[in-house]
Amino acid sequence: MNSPVSTTRLHQIATDACEAALRTAESYNHANVSEWNDTIINTILKSLISETSTGPNSQPGFKYCVNSTIIQHLAPSTAAIEGGSPVGRRGMHSAVGAYWNNEKDGLWSFKYEGGEKKGMDIVISIMWVAI
Repeated sequence: MNSPVSTTRLHQIATDACEAALRTAESYNHANVSEWNDTIINTILKSLISETSTGPNSQPGFKYCVNSTIIQHLAPSTAAIEGGSPVGRRGMHSAVGAYWNNEKDGLWSFKYEGGEKKGMDIVISIMWVAI
């Protein structure tokens, strides 16, 4: 994968953004999800732009698209019964496809593990397209 920053750095940027957004959250709260997503997306975009710009007034050589999805876990006490066992989580599958230059453009997906203990899954996708 040709990434504008290393995948190790992408992982750190995404983790830092999630931790900043959810710092005071104890559990899923629908009223806060929009703000959490905005914080995650804007923090990631600022980091990517900052790290891939060559000077203080220059533009990065990529366009970026960041998607953040927050999924609430079902509480076991209110969850439906499936096959005789309580279901404590919702199912989800997400996929992205694109047509682009494989040598210059790319996509990276990430699941923030810190959301589990707060009753949610956070899945992030970062796409870059060379200018």
